[in-house]
Amino acid sequence: MREAFLQYVWQHQLLEEGLLTTDGKPIVVEKAGMPNSDAGPDFFDAHVRIGDTLWVGNVEVHIKSSDWNLHHHSNNRAYDNVVLHVVYENDTAITLQNCHTLATLELSRYIPDAVWANYHALLDPPKPRAIPCMDHLEELPKPLVSAYMERLVMERLEQKCITVRQMLEECRGNWEQCCYWLLAHYFGGKANSFPFELLAKTTDPTFLARWLDRPQRVEAILMGQAGLLQGYFADEYPRLLQADYEALRQGASLTPIAGHIWKFFRMRPYGYPTVRISQFAQLLCKSRNLFSHLLDTPDAAEIQNLFDVSASAYWDNHFQFDKPSPGKPKRVGRHFVDRLIINAWVPLLFEYGSRHAMQHYKDQALEILQQLPAEDNQILRQWRDVGIEADSAGQSQALIQLYNNYCSRRDCLHCQIGYKIITL
Repeated sequence: MREAFLQYVWQHQLLEEGLLTTDGKPIVVEKAGMPNSDAGPDFFDAHVRIGDTLWVGNVEVHIKSSDWNLHHHSNNRAYDNVVLHVVYENDTAITLQNCHTLATLELSRYIPDAVWANYHALLDPPKPRAIPCMDHLEELPKPLVSAYMERLVMERLEQKCITVRQMLEECRGNWEQCCYWLLAHYFGGKANSFPFELLAKTTDPTFLARWLDRPQRVEAILMGQAGLLQGYFADEYPRLLQADYEALRQGASLTPIAGHIWKFFRMRPYGYPTVRISQFAQLLCKSRNLFSHLLDTPDAAEIQNLFDVSASAYWDNHFQFDKPSPGKPKRVGRHFVDRLIINAWVPLLFEYGSRHAMQHYKDQALEILQQLPAEDNQILRQWRDVGIEADSAGQSQALIQLYNNYCSRRDCLHCQIGYKIITL
């Protein structure tokens, strides 16, 4: 038995009729109250008629009524206005400081059998399951699931926008700079997101803008700032980059980050930071004022084309400096581009629309998610195994949000699907 379940039952009034206090007085719940996530009683501003008297105050929920004493509520003034004690088991009467006995409702007598059964099927199954509701999904109304998916997309976007807001505050509301930082963060992938973001923050985009018509020089600046041009090189190309960087470094007071923070070990070579930095340099050179350019590009296919860049020619035969490899252009993959759009551009665009009260930009962000194909990862494969398959990035983002924030935490009590299953 979990107290959270009892709170859930009370909040949604999943109870049989004919409620009585433990001393036999009829209870009519006119308002269950507002849930309280902070210290103090579990529900505020409840309206409960006990006998002939309407009580307005707070409700406290416990597994056993003796938990009131165990938690020392009698000595806490925050609980002076509790009008009803809701418990699963009434094992003792509670007397308040004013010598009155606290009215108590024993829930175990009033929870319907179906609610019990559905709750245990979700949260206490015989065998652990990655998706607790997998056996019940076919029973749910399609419109309900569809509407919840739309809400989950918004929930995930709002969550991603927290990072955008933090970056905007750090760069003092400069949207171009925020776009540059955010793209750099996601260009690094999971392994190198921090050093890539650090590289962007220590390399002024206005300084880079002077050289956007000379991609090799932009690559030299970024490679040098990344701390990857130190030491001796046998190949001509890294020596040229090194010479360019050293010439610019003194005049611009450039300070590189530590090269050892970049991760190469246990990575696919196409994701090596050397390759990604060269691709990032090409992207910056492809479009001046990248944020403004993207803002005027509502079509997902056009954005994909904008991000469709290849590393410079040297990398056709290398993954690292001075280490030849079989020849193949190092073009960014379509899946990588889609992840950039989903994780960096769409949240930035959505936040821009929110900040400026421009709904069409928020709608544009959501529409881009609908235009992009669904992602493919371990979470989405688990959904596919239970018969749920996303047909767009919008739906895949919703399913990822559902799994990460509810399924993996077994938080079915705060999930609309879980609520519907419990009340079936």
